[in-house]
Amino acid sequence: MERRVILAIVLMIGIAVAPSLLWPPKPTVGRTGGQADSSASIVAAPGNTPESTTARPADRSTAPTAAVPAETVWVTSDQYRLGFSTRGGALVSAQLTSYKSFAPGDSAHAVQLVPDGRPLLAQRLAITGDTLTFADLTFTPSAPSVRVGTGPTTLTLAAERPGATVTLTYRFTPGDYAFSVAGQVTGLGPQGAVLVVGMGDGLRSVEADSNDDYRHYAVVTKASKTESKAFASLKPGETSVLDGPFEWAGLKTKYFLVAALAIGENQQPFGGAIATGGPRSGKMASRAALALTLPVPGSGEFRYDVYAGPLEYRRLAAIGHDLDDANPYGGIFRPIVKPVAELVVNILLWLHGRLHISYGWTLVLFGVLVRVLLWPLNQKAMESSMRMQAVAPLLKEVQTRHKNDPEKLQKETMRLYKEHQVNPFGGCLPMLIPMPVLVALFYVFANTIEFRGVPFLWLPDLSRADPYFIIPVLMGVSMFALSKIGQLGMPPNPQAKTMLYIMPAFMTFLFLRFSSGLNVYYAVSNLFSLPQQWLIAQRRLRKQGQRPPGS
Repeated sequence: MERRVILAIVLMIGIAVAPSLLWPPKPTVGRTGGQADSSASIVAAPGNTPESTTARPADRSTAPTAAVPAETVWVTSDQYRLGFSTRGGALVSAQLTSYKSFAPGDSAHAVQLVPDGRPLLAQRLAITGDTLTFADLTFTPSAPSVRVGTGPTTLTLAAERPGATVTLTYRFTPGDYAFSVAGQVTGLGPQGAVLVVGMGDGLRSVEADSNDDYRHYAVVTKASKTESKAFASLKPGETSVLDGPFEWAGLKTKYFLVAALAIGENQQPFGGAIATGGPRSGKMASRAALALTLPVPGSGEFRYDVYAGPLEYRRLAAIGHDLDDANPYGGIFRPIVKPVAELVVNILLWLHGRLHISYGWTLVLFGVLVRVLLWPLNQKAMESSMRMQAVAPLLKEVQTRHKNDPEKLQKETMRLYKEHQVNPFGGCLPMLIPMPVLVALFYVFANTIEFRGVPFLWLPDLSRADPYFIIPVLMGVSMFALSKIGQLGMPPNPQAKTMLYIMPAFMTFLFLRFSSGLNVYYAVSNLFSLPQQWLIAQRRLRKQGQRPPGS
């Protein structure tokens, strides 16, 4: 997909620059993840600091048959419904009730992040000469169910084994997708231990296009900087050891994130992580695991937070510690695109919130506003183009007179430009300025959850392609009209005539599978540019003493 974006950028820049070079005389680019225990985990020597923690794959284990059957303790709020198993205290269900699944056979249900039978937060404790697997323990909950109301709410799970007591306390806050995990293990001794936190063996895909969702499936981490590693780059069974210490680390799909956070005051960071690739297992499945290590002192106390929710830019930015970087605006263009994408997202959200209009009409308004802001620049481009045409005969004369003396030709050409106040690239700037916005919008519609599943007119989803291809065709026709009007009064040029037909057709084909929201913006931008382009063409013709078409 990024190669198509690169090609589109090169072609659009070509469209912007070529007219100023060609038209004047010629002086000269489903997942159904997680298992009860992670497919790979990190086992570290007790007492090691995060910097010295070593990692290796651990054998997959299954919980033994228990006399007491496992039960699920449900925690509900206005935003989610979480299920914690009394077998190991793991997260066996994470339904986000504010979002609907679009996966085939699962549509209209609430988004479910945890795959069937393979929970998240499967934990184990590596002690000298022993491993305490929480899945071997049956916990007693403080309540059979919990409702998160107007204040912080806690759920406590406690279990005992010979010589040790394990207590897990989950703390929930209203209006927040993050919750804290605090643990206490007795009987460790002064050497302490290392907690291995299984972040799952995959996340459930809830998108209509599971292949596209899989391409976004990655492990994201924050040490000194944020990094992302696509699971598609790992072969089944292949492991990748990631060196910490980490402030946070987790798994992301196209629109959702499950991450463990160690960002609290005096909170111990995660020592390291290991990602293990896995085979696809159906349209809604991907087997790929992530596990983290957390040093536990002799007191047996540990604490971290968990975020299980949408990749919502403002929400993640409010948490801080660059968690919003888990949303990968820009891909390989990230340093350039991300600031523009964030600006565009904030403008669109502000317009939507202030004007109380749908995101579709917000996008239309945004396209018009961009063109209104560029109107003065387009006028300057017109002036530059007409001055270029006026000086064209003199340039031709200079080229003929000094064709055998390149140095003299360049000197005389620059003298003419200066005398007649001509900037040979003056017409390019207004066409180049919208390009970063267009590229940013490509990533905005590919990664911004606010546009996920949002309908507009006949379009079922602004983040997906137009199923009837109406908008891409309209975009191509408007692009052709702009180019056609732009050639009125210009000197005949075979190359420009070729571009007139080929480029709109090619760009239409290229944009057919791009998000309909991106096509809406581009089409609106082109359509709103037509009146100004017409006025520019008429003024050019009057300047030349020709009769404008239709007059």
